[in-house]
Amino acid sequence: MANLSPTTTITEGASSTLELATPLCTTAVPGEFGYVPPGACNANYGFYPSWQWNLAFAVAFGITTFVHIVQAWRFKKTFCWVIIMGALWETACFIVRFLGARNQQELTYVIVSTLLFLLAPIWINAFAYMVIARLVHFLLPEPKAILSARWIAKSFVAADILSFVVQAAGGSMLADDDPKQKETGQRIYIGGIAIQLLFVLIFIVVAGKFERRLRVLMRDGKLEREEAWVRPVVWTVFAVLFLIVVRIIFRLIEFGGGANGKNELLKHEAYPLWLDALPMLVALVLLNAVHPAIVLKGPESEFPKRPWTWCGLRKHRLEEAYALASRDQSGEGGREFFV
Repeated sequence: MANLSPTTTITEGASSTLELATPLCTTAVPGEFGYVPPGACNANYGFYPSWQWNLAFAVAFGITTFVHIVQAWRFKKTFCWVIIMGALWETACFIVRFLGARNQQELTYVIVSTLLFLLAPIWINAFAYMVIARLVHFLLPEPKAILSARWIAKSFVAADILSFVVQAAGGSMLADDDPKQKETGQRIYIGGIAIQLLFVLIFIVVAGKFERRLRVLMRDGKLEREEAWVRPVVWTVFAVLFLIVVRIIFRLIEFGGGANGKNELLKHEAYPLWLDALPMLVALVLLNAVHPAIVLKGPESEFPKRPWTWCGLRKHRLEEAYALASRDQSGEGGREFFV
């Protein structure tokens, strides 16, 4: 049991008399695993962290991460590095949370695990964007669902990166000792997660348009690809998006309540475990069970590689221009060329 010792502030007035200010908090003597009550000055947690549950989640995320690595290798899908990153970050998060639960006075564990916990789902979100974009490209005769397949990937992944940067900036400030800095970080993080939610909802509209076009093709027997796993893959991605929305709404409610002792969501570890960690674990397992590569087979399932451009000039056009220029200089030809 942790022992509490009051920390008092001494102020000197104009008359040189001493006043004992009311202590804002008390410093506690750490108990088992470094635990101190949440209200203590040296408390890093608003609850008693469970090393058992954090270890269980670390093992579960580790297993799904391993399976995703094997599946990426087996199906030879390089874009799966994105989902692997999300799974790795979740695994690392809960390994660090487990270590933190066993050494609760180590602030580094708190900072690292908090950042990983808040940011790992963004990788899973980006993977959902990339899968739908590739399905649009691969399955539809006209690869378009409001936006072209390539622009679906570019625009929504760019929005995800923006959300990542904003959330990282806010999340890095949440462990600050200064209450004002912590409050600022909280507002920045809420802004970042609100951006993420906005684009997820817009993306669901785009994905819904794709699903309707796909349904018409399948009904009319005009889908040129194997149909068996198409619907399961599409609905798996929708399920992942739903789980992401659940997680975002929880975080908005959690941080909207303020980063203080009055926020009940910060007093119980069960809330982030069951409303953030569990939805993301289920999302990763669903993508293991119904992997997008079951449908996305062959080179046609990937976006064709384009030659690099510089100031709008394609590489092969530049090479052609240089070759013609060389022939002109050597007197081998006088044909005009245009870049």
